[in-house]
Amino acid sequence: MKHFYPLTYNAQNFTHLSEDTRELDNSTLLVQTPSNAPFVQAHLAKEPKTPTIHALELYGLLNLSLKIVGVTGTNGKTTTASCIYSLLLDLGHACALLGTRGFFISDRRVKEKGLTTPTLLELYMDLAQAQAESVAYFIMEASSHAIVQERILGLEFVARVHTNITSDHLDYHQDLETYRAVKNSFFQGEGLKVINRDDPVVRFNPVNAYGYGLEHKSHLSTDAYSLHPSLSAHLSFKPTPRAPAENALLHSPLIGRHNLYNLLGAVLCVRLLTDKPLEDICTLVPNFLGVKGRLEVVHTSPLVVVDFAHTADGFSQIFSSFSGQKVKVVFGAGGNRDKSKRPLMGQVATTHAIKTYITSDNPRHEDPLDIIKDILAGIAENKRSSVVVEANRQNAIERALSELQQDEILLILGKGDESMQIVGDILHPFDDCQVVRAFYKDRT
Repeated sequence: MKHFYPLTYNAQNFTHLSEDTRELDNSTLLVQTPSNAPFVQAHLAKEPKTPTIHALELYGLLNLSLKIVGVTGTNGKTTTASCIYSLLLDLGHACALLGTRGFFISDRRVKEKGLTTPTLLELYMDLAQAQAESVAYFIMEASSHAIVQERILGLEFVARVHTNITSDHLDYHQDLETYRAVKNSFFQGEGLKVINRDDPVVRFNPVNAYGYGLEHKSHLSTDAYSLHPSLSAHLSFKPTPRAPAENALLHSPLIGRHNLYNLLGAVLCVRLLTDKPLEDICTLVPNFLGVKGRLEVVHTSPLVVVDFAHTADGFSQIFSSFSGQKVKVVFGAGGNRDKSKRPLMGQVATTHAIKTYITSDNPRHEDPLDIIKDILAGIAENKRSSVVVEANRQNAIERALSELQQDEILLILGKGDESMQIVGDILHPFDDCQVVRAFYKDRT
């Protein structure tokens, strides 16, 4: 795809940049990236005079000076990045946000949802657009795919934020050790790092690393916290062991222990970037109402919650938010994706839920019943009586809602704010939240 960006390179004027050798003309400058290098080299062997730059030259060529914040982890990237963005906006900074939800500049959606981290050239074009609109901070999610494919090559991060590392995308990374190594590679430099110190598998360069946690004392710690009915905590921040502690109360309308982690990571990041008092930052936290499709309360009586959780660890975090309550769950697993997590998801769900409805979730080119069989493989025999199999996702949700009692909670997991169901190569309109709202609207 060509990107319009007038510039001068080696005394030659260009109007476009492109990664694709098939799109070249006299006004287009070719950009070599790690992913297209073989094609570029083959092209240059035939056309050696083709104007070409390497991706590492883009940062300087575009004169970028944004303060880029990168957030990575298995779960929590979107909420943590969105909270950082919200807090910085409330502090008066012009900000951009790029990630799973799309591309935003100062609360204006510039692009719809796409890849968590776009292609390298598209990312640089987003940065250039943000800078042209006088953005100071550019907050972005960094996926494991983007890290290993070097789609963030050449970027200078002012801060790198870690949420957690569990298990996901093993269809791509092959094994858990490789996946962890990719995530941890993001934190090996000497720049500012914000680390969840309760994560046992995180590995990072200790230089300029600051930690947060609930279980372990770190630079930002909780002296006490409550998860019900919403989140509140007493925070203590000590940048160095000898520094006096800053204390503040944090209150948030969000629910869930994992969201408290997300908020801590965001608050610590903003505290380190801006040097604003902790108390001033915490007073802004209630303004952040969360992210659509992430622990989104769709109905209150009885309580129905939709969430994007699609890994066993993500499930565990969600269920821990409703510990001691009667919880039912609807979920499936994506087709043509990491199969190893499917039985683990089944095991976690049936361990915590009083009833489990297993259904379809973007089956793509797999048979939904084959995916369901993989999930069932992780469910103990003594739990099978509490499992309902219904491959049609709408029917599964509606059945779960029709059987839901007033004192029970229904979790609908896996798709979050997605508005499509992917079957084969076809995108079918489908929204979990809309199904719930339509169900209750018909009964009022």
